[in-house]
Amino acid sequence: MARPDPGKGDSHTQGRSNGLPHHPVVLEEQKRRAADIQLRVADWITGFAGSMNFVYLHVALFTVWMLFIEKSPWPTLTLIVSLEAIFLSTFVMIGQNRQAEFQQAKADHDFTEQELELKTNTELTREIHRLTTELHRRLIDHRSRPEK
Repeated sequence: MARPDPGKGDSHTQGRSNGLPHHPVVLEEQKRRAADIQLRVADWITGFAGSMNFVYLHVALFTVWMLFIEKSPWPTLTLIVSLEAIFLSTFVMIGQNRQAEFQQAKADHDFTEQELELKTNTELTREIHRLTTELHRRLIDHRSRPEK
């Protein structure tokens, strides 16, 4: 039997190599972020800034800058690095805000689902109680009636 392509499948398993379904809030958040160019750019920047490629690039650029472009104490490099830190910290905050929004949406979704499940379980419990009472009544009534 052929294994399914991990990048394909139904909407709940798209992009998951382990085949486990995505939470509905994750799917909604992915759609929302994919539709907004600013969010896609912010996601790309935070993804790149949090990678080892970002570190390697900076090591190479700083080395070249300090050895060949500017002499100690590197005032222009200091300015560039300071500005970069300002922008990167902004992207970190954007990521934190995004995570907080996602967690709130997931919590709201989970609360709604749990309330629905509680309501369903309560209705099932009441129906089981009603049927058990009816069954008990019929059995007791059947036994207490004199046989003819």
